Amino acid sequence: MKQFKILITGISGFVGRNLVNYLAKFPNYKLYGLDIIDQDIDGVEHIYSWSKLNELQEFDVIIHLAGKAHDLKNTSDDKVYFDINYGLTKKIYDWFLDSNCSKFFFMSSVKAVADVVQGETLDEKEKCNPVTAYGKSKLKAEEHILSMNLPLGKSFYIFRPCMIHGPGNKGNLNLLYRFSKSGIPYPLGSFDNKRSFLSVSNLCFIFNEFIINKVDSGIYHLADDDAISTNELIKVISETLNRKARILKLPVNLVTSLAKLGSILHLPLTEERLNKLTENYVVSNLKIKKVLSKTLPVSTREGLVETIKSFSHTKSLN
Repeated sequence: MKQFKILITGISGFVGRNLVNYLAKFPNYKLYGLDIIDQDIDGVEHIYSWSKLNELQEFDVIIHLAGKAHDLKNTSDDKVYFDINYGLTKKIYDWFLDSNCSKFFFMSSVKAVADVVQGETLDEKEKCNPVTAYGKSKLKAEEHILSMNLPLGKSFYIFRPCMIHGPGNKGNLNLLYRFSKSGIPYPLGSFDNKRSFLSVSNLCFIFNEFIINKVDSGIYHLADDDAISTNELIKVISETLNRKARILKLPVNLVTSLAKLGSILHLPLTEERLNKLTENYVVSNLKIKKVLSKTLPVSTREGLVETIKSFSHTKSLN
């Protein structure tokens, strides 16, 4: 059985910890980290600091997860996004090109393509036109990878996931969970939308398949099989909590006005958060499924239920 030494940047983050839990089950994997946080993680041989990058030993696989996440409160300076999302990617990818490592994974985002999906679905053929500094910085990192000559025997994979969820998730899904648990009716029932999600379990499965199989270098969009509306999501959350879903259909104009006011007064419901909850954002996973020639192990609903249950477990531990 072939042995793999895998270096994971941003290993202490949400995706990193879930990926470690998944890959540590395979006896032929030895996991290492590259992070700004110096702490021990079960299943990880050692975690290095970025200042020691040029002193590192050789690895077989690099999974670059480290990055600056999209700040929904818009308090981050644009330069921070480019320093981290582009700067760190350039640094680690250039190191990869000079190393004996054979596979490089870059965790980009569908936001490097578009903040709004114009057609029915977003696929790899879509022309990139990001609006936010987050999306632009991810795209600049992608462009650097694509512009470099790739030595023989090496492969790169640019993963563009949609919204990732799973144990440890702190995004909008957690917000909806807390909202549903409070018993307050969901007020956005008048908005009819469809959006894609990605279970972190499916993401980990895809990483493993790409590590052990020969796959052409390129860009791959990642999403679960089925898109789901926010109203349907509220129902799944309520069912998991053994509660009846309470959904109000307030006038769209009223909700939009309240969101504008929320943006000014920094209230929980802002225009950006409203867009996140009610936009149509369906991501095609046809290319990745064709390459895998396998069914994703977790359905959209199963993944959401798993995440929601992890929220309940976390709350019970606090």
